[in-house]
Amino acid sequence: MRLLNLLPGTARVFIAAAVLITGTPCRGQNTGKLTAPSSTERTDDSLLALQKQMIELKSMLEEMRTEVVRSRMETIELRKELDATRQQLAAAAAQSNATPSKVTAEAQGEPGASVSSRQGTTGEAVNKLEEDQQLTNAKLADLYQTKVASASKYRVRLSGIALLNLFSNKGVVDNMDFPSLAAADNSINSGGSFGGTLRQSMLGFEVFGPEVKAAKVSADVQLDFAGGLSYAPNGVTFGLPRLRTGVIRMTWPSTTLVAGQDAPFFSPLSPTSVASLAIPAFSYAGNLWNWTPQMRLEHRVNITENSSFIFQGGILDPLTGEPPTSPYLRTPQAGEASRQPAYAAHIVWNRRALGHDLALGIGGYYSRQDWGLGRLVDGWAGTSDLTLPLGNRWELTGEFYRGRALGGLGGGIGRSVLFSGPITVPATQVRGLNAAGGWAQLKFRQTEKLEWNGAFGEDDAFARDLCYFPPVQQSYFDPTLARNRSSFLNFIYRPRSNLFFSPEFRRLRTFSVLGNSETADQLNLSMGVLF
Repeated sequence: MRLLNLLPGTARVFIAAAVLITGTPCRGQNTGKLTAPSSTERTDDSLLALQKQMIELKSMLEEMRTEVVRSRMETIELRKELDATRQQLAAAAAQSNATPSKVTAEAQGEPGASVSSRQGTTGEAVNKLEEDQQLTNAKLADLYQTKVASASKYRVRLSGIALLNLFSNKGVVDNMDFPSLAAADNSINSGGSFGGTLRQSMLGFEVFGPEVKAAKVSADVQLDFAGGLSYAPNGVTFGLPRLRTGVIRMTWPSTTLVAGQDAPFFSPLSPTSVASLAIPAFSYAGNLWNWTPQMRLEHRVNITENSSFIFQGGILDPLTGEPPTSPYLRTPQAGEASRQPAYAAHIVWNRRALGHDLALGIGGYYSRQDWGLGRLVDGWAGTSDLTLPLGNRWELTGEFYRGRALGGLGGGIGRSVLFSGPITVPATQVRGLNAAGGWAQLKFRQTEKLEWNGAFGEDDAFARDLCYFPPVQQSYFDPTLARNRSSFLNFIYRPRSNLFFSPEFRRLRTFSVLGNSETADQLNLSMGVLF
């Protein structure tokens, strides 16, 4: 108690409030025998606990003070607007009273009614402003109750998709719920399947940070549940969380710095398909897509009021498509073993046409790959992308590429190189796989709630490379795959802005270097809610 008496009066008040809040009873001195710790130790423990409670109370008071100050500032602004409106109404009324012709007209008619009418109009305007102020305060209160708080006190927005996919497959596919390749029948597989999944549901977090050097800072992260399957009974329905993308942005009026894991900026488009969100549609069928750690700089140059150029350039993690050697430890892949990043650039021209955006882009990519024992391969790509409105309801989009050693981006049906033998043998030769591919989509917006999409894509590995090491060629992915085609037709119906339904029919056809091909079909029904 002596220690408490030495504290300032304000501290003693906070300590007393903390004791009352936590419900800790106050005890007098005990003159009996003590078997517990000494009185000094108990006093020190009590002071530590009270100090912790004071810190928590101080933090709560700071938060309340911040919210009160913010509310006061908003109230002051609204009051200023209300006073200004009242002054304008008063000035208008005074001007009307001072106009001789109007006064004479009112005197000849019903002056009392005219004055009453003006007073009624002014009163109605004031009442309306007060109602608007009350509505604004109510909305601010609702926002405070529903906002997502962060430790940094910056605004956070939660978003995502709850998505159910029901699917029926005819033929054998590489992945049952969102397939990319058709495979051959075998004695075990019946050549068909049916199932459902929520693995493609997504969660997203967007953070709006401070302003630094006139740049607005923001960040976002997206996750889904397609990271694998749980090794447990019925584990096929227990999708594991997986990081998709996550970027940090610093945005100036004409320039943006982006750092994080994102789609390749030199191949920015993907077909529209709700049946394939875990990986973009036409992956390994002409769509370079793999989410890659990168840092890039974007700069916009306005040419006219309706057109502009966007220049993009950056560095990326030089991925090669190899699976990791360990599920727990990260070891360098061939691109990372080269000790230099991949480089890319992209230029896009935008123009407003027919009430929609027209865009034409070209890009380039380069990476050095070291497969060990002095076996170096240069990976590269040239890309183009197009968004072309065809009237108010039709739109054509597409991408095309030509390159080599692009397995890390999904090119060459997921392979960067081919081996003449085991990669660990020094005499084994390594050859970069040349490939070309692309996709195109036609969109028809029938109404604001209904749109139709039809698309086709193909990835073609060059036959001269596939036949260079016959018949013992090897790769970390099936080396016999020569070409992969995919096409789909779907429609997306949105009865509400956050609710949608989408049936889709997809056909896959995969060709082998041996000359045969396999086909598979999928019918998919999707239902989702955006939040």
